[in-house]
Amino acid sequence: MSCSLSTHVLDTAAGRPAAGVTVELRRGAGSVAAAETDADGRARLADGLGAGTYSLVFHPPSPFFTRVELQVELEDGHYHVPLLVSPYGCASYRGS
Repeated sequence: MSCSLSTHVLDTAAGRPAAGVTVELRRGAGSVAAAETDADGRARLADGLGAGTYSLVFHPPSPFFTRVELQVELEDGHYHVPLLVSPYGCASYRGS
C-alpha cells in the first residue's frame, strides 16, 4: 500500500491562504517530512508513505494557537488535510 499527503492552511481572519506556515509530518517519535506552505497556503508533505498513524503538526499564524497537532490514520491513496485558522479558533477536515 502507498499513501500520499498534502495540506493547505487558510487564515480565515484575513480571508486568504496562510503562506510560510511550517508543517511537520511525524510518525511515532520520528519526523517523516517537513514543509512550509507556499503563497497559496499549500504544501505537499510526502509520497510513498506506508499505511498507519501519522501526526500533522502545524505552527499557524495565531497569537493563541501556536501549535496544532492532528493525528490521522492513513490507508492506501491520497489524503488532503486542510487547517482553517483564525486568531482564536481552528478547524480541520478531510479534503479531496
